[in-house]
Amino acid sequence: MTEKLSQDQVENLSRCADVVMEIASAAGLDPYPIEFHLVPATIMYEFGAYGIPGRFSHWTHGKAYWQMKTMYDYGLSKIYELVINNDPAQAFLMENNDLTQNKVVIGHVVAHVDFFKNNISFKNTNRQMVEVAGLHADRVKNYGFKEGDEEVEAFLDSVLAIQQNIDTSFFGGNLDSIKTREVEDKEPKPPSSKYDDLFELGQRKIEVPKRKRPQSPPQETVDLLAVLAEHSKYLTDWQKDLILIVRDEMRYFVPQMMTRIMNEGWATYWHLRFMRGLADRGLVTDGEYIKFADLHAGVVVSSRRSINPYLVGWRIFEDVNDKKEGKYAQEMKRKGKKEYDWLGQEIDPESYQGRKDYDVKWIRENIPSDQAFLRNYLTGQLVEELDLYTYASENDQWVIVEKDWQKVRDAAVKSMDNFGHPLIKIPPNGVDYNSNGELELVHQWDGTDLDLPYAEKTLLHVYKLWGRPVHLQTKNSEGGLMLSCQDGEKVESKKIG
Repeated sequence: MTEKLSQDQVENLSRCADVVMEIASAAGLDPYPIEFHLVPATIMYEFGAYGIPGRFSHWTHGKAYWQMKTMYDYGLSKIYELVINNDPAQAFLMENNDLTQNKVVIGHVVAHVDFFKNNISFKNTNRQMVEVAGLHADRVKNYGFKEGDEEVEAFLDSVLAIQQNIDTSFFGGNLDSIKTREVEDKEPKPPSSKYDDLFELGQRKIEVPKRKRPQSPPQETVDLLAVLAEHSKYLTDWQKDLILIVRDEMRYFVPQMMTRIMNEGWATYWHLRFMRGLADRGLVTDGEYIKFADLHAGVVVSSRRSINPYLVGWRIFEDVNDKKEGKYAQEMKRKGKKEYDWLGQEIDPESYQGRKDYDVKWIRENIPSDQAFLRNYLTGQLVEELDLYTYASENDQWVIVEKDWQKVRDAAVKSMDNFGHPLIKIPPNGVDYNSNGELELVHQWDGTDLDLPYAEKTLLHVYKLWGRPVHLQTKNSEGGLMLSCQDGEKVESKKIG
């Protein structure tokens, strides 16, 4: 395991952070101010498991922590960086990573924060979510004291089972979430460890006006959490508040889920340029640059079974930059190749020059999701160069089934529908199914069948939250199917026309 950095190395790292910010500003990037923290692996993996420092406790967070920490202890995986989308942003560097690794991470983080600040999907994100998560944690803890920890955790089990069922069409908005305003900090207390300030990131005192509960629209909706909080007649106020807490925090994470390929690609694209800039200024030695090249190669290695977001996102941004600068046109002419746009129409490479939608910073700001990013900028040439394909299991073996670039691109885009989760809708009047207050859910079937045992277990959780019978309509290759939970104990299914 790498030894901790010396004081001289920490000072060198601080200087590199200042220079990277200078390079970023000169290049037209505009990140939030960033507070860097050098922390041990235990702190890194705890924050990684919770997603936000100071977030409420639940056994799933503990499970994630021990899984990640065990993988680290056995040398099977490592977190290099963790950055929290806040203003100022909070970035965590692992003290056991070597100097070169942490220099790369600084560049990677600065680009992430620039993306957080400027991408359209984050335009309504609550930039005080660290503080809000701390308030949420206090409320959850108080409910545990009043109602019993086991009761609260069991209820959160049901809420977290369906946490992805919210409206994602708001592009990361937080419009009906808690509005906050920072005021004076609490009176400081004597520290119990030198990392107390990190654990208290979410404990800053902020003023919290009364929150308006989201109204379920009369039309069709996918925001199941909002419907439960607004229309369930059997939940207490503290239970409804827990649902809204989970919904608020999920809405914070959604933009990051929507843009992972773009975000990681953007950070990789820029950490290359920042490291070159540090080398030009004598802050990265030749030996460090060789080590960086090896680290970068490991980050962008291709995978046989999934899309590497660092690789695909980075290569798309590099491809766009080449087109913008005219390098692409020269190379295409030299090779005598043709290229096609996302509609399959043949294009003139020269036409890319000067187009604002082929400027990397324009894309970073205006493209709202990975689906739009791949649909518009994953070209046939890139599919070929990256050796992308679709595959399936045949006779207990994985085989390649498609290499056509358009079909491969479309399959990648489709796989990201609703982040890979089934899309569940509440139809008009779905909160009064059978005219007696039962809940109707409809699975938007796209050719992919539900995992029925999983769906049945999830329906039991929905029943617990709704308090009345719940019905889920879906399809499979044999036709329509209705799953119904009448008593919270079992789920029955029947074929429907």
